[in-house]
Amino acid sequence: MTKEGIGMIKIINASKKTFSDLELFLFVSGIFEDSRQPADWSFYWDKITMFSVKVFRKGFYFYAIGFLLLLILLPSVNAQKNTLEYNSLLDQLTIPSNAQSKRSSSTDSDFNGNGDSKEILPGETLILADLEGPGIIKHIWNTSASLNPFSARALVLRIYWDNADKPSVEVPLGDFFGIGHGAKKDFQSFPVSVSSYGRSRTCFWRMPFKKHAKITLSNEMYGFGPVAFYYYVDWEKVESLPDDILYFHARYHQQTPAKPGDHVILNTTGRGNYIGTVYSVYQVKSGWFGEGDDRFYIDGEKTPSIQGTGTEDYFGDAWGFREFAGSFQGVSLYEGALAGDRVTAYRWHIPDPIRFHKSLKFSIEHRGSIFDEQGKQLSSSGERADWISSVAFWYQTPIVFSAISLPPAKERIPPYQILIASTLKIKATPDKYEKEIINVRFKPEISDGEIEFEFDIEKSGRYKFSAVLVDEIWGGRYQPFIDNISAGPVLDMLSKEGNWKEYVFGVFKLEQGKHKFKLQGKGASPYMRPSRPSKFTIGVSTLILLRLEDL
Repeated sequence: MTKEGIGMIKIINASKKTFSDLELFLFVSGIFEDSRQPADWSFYWDKITMFSVKVFRKGFYFYAIGFLLLLILLPSVNAQKNTLEYNSLLDQLTIPSNAQSKRSSSTDSDFNGNGDSKEILPGETLILADLEGPGIIKHIWNTSASLNPFSARALVLRIYWDNADKPSVEVPLGDFFGIGHGAKKDFQSFPVSVSSYGRSRTCFWRMPFKKHAKITLSNEMYGFGPVAFYYYVDWEKVESLPDDILYFHARYHQQTPAKPGDHVILNTTGRGNYIGTVYSVYQVKSGWFGEGDDRFYIDGEKTPSIQGTGTEDYFGDAWGFREFAGSFQGVSLYEGALAGDRVTAYRWHIPDPIRFHKSLKFSIEHRGSIFDEQGKQLSSSGERADWISSVAFWYQTPIVFSAISLPPAKERIPPYQILIASTLKIKATPDKYEKEIINVRFKPEISDGEIEFEFDIEKSGRYKFSAVLVDEIWGGRYQPFIDNISAGPVLDMLSKEGNWKEYVFGVFKLEQGKHKFKLQGKGASPYMRPSRPSKFTIGVSTLILLRLEDL
């Protein structure tokens, strides 16, 4: 029994009325005992009503005390019920089930082999799972290896329910797992997480199906060869599912650039629950893009009954964005507020689904401030023409499909110039580097070694410049330069295991012709262990340029 309940007994005792202490104690104890059971609010309301009738019969004064007791008890009961919701995942482990646990994966058909990936050639589709129902998909994990640094936007995940010939889920792989733009970043949330510097993706969405489920992955990018793909699809075969079960859906939508008016994230008919949003913006102009409000039009409303106060507010932030990862909301990628910067935010409506019975339209304005290259403000809250993409996640019945075709990969990915480091002209001091398939590994064995890559620019303009670099257990510290102009802080390339990561160096005005990317040694990492040899290694995989005038 809680302190609040005991306190109320003392108050009633002090009133010297004839109401039985035992009666009150049994009622209060019953509320708290039963609150540990998965009952609905009508259960508690019935008990409170019965109690109120009893105290009313004993006089109006007691009715007031009973009402006060109700106000004190309800938050406590609600808190216990909320605890129950979080504990339900653990509670289910104590309940026997007739379900059969199953998995579809890329594991090597040779029981003792280690070739656990499947190859997807450009233009090909791999079937990840082909399942006979009724069943529930409960866990999907995957990782991939590709020469394309933006393969997560080029690979498309599709899920088909109950032998439908069209997918109810059709989303680029990275966007489905909470990171837009094909970027590689880590974040952790309740249903979805990404780790290993953006290379390991996991989701725990529940996906029930009555008859059949098929999951596929398509490689829609040409020019980068095959993708090696590793995956698990964990599911349960069940005896039956309710007739009115809701099916999982996810839909991708983009505007490149955004057109006047709201960006529509979802427009669907049926009955269901809206449960999540992934929203990505590639900023074409400097400034803040997030003055737009979110708007939910439920069951044919002309005026939205749910409307927000700003983009960052909807995603659980305020006064702009910064990276953070919460259980149900966060900003998984935020490069800044300048032209060329990328943003992705997520919002999971798991504790607060948006219910709809006939239809749902969800849109968001794309308004904000705009600055020119000299930092002069041109607008405070006008519409912006950024590149916007979104994913809507929802459950509904009946199963529905998108009436809009998914844009091809070349339209989903900005017109990057991707340069494989091993194909470029290289100059190194000392001349100690190795060319691999795509990587160039520089091992100078001195603290001030330099390696330089020459590349061509066909059209003058403002270029966002980044590179995929490889750190190592023997890594050193390096200062990056573009044409002898410092490109950001010194990079510490020491790691515990060796990782490929994209490093963004900023926007540079580059004229047509030849240019150079240089990495200049700046000594050993302060984290270098004395037992390690001093190789001062760094790996360079690809150089990535994007002309902002082409957006």
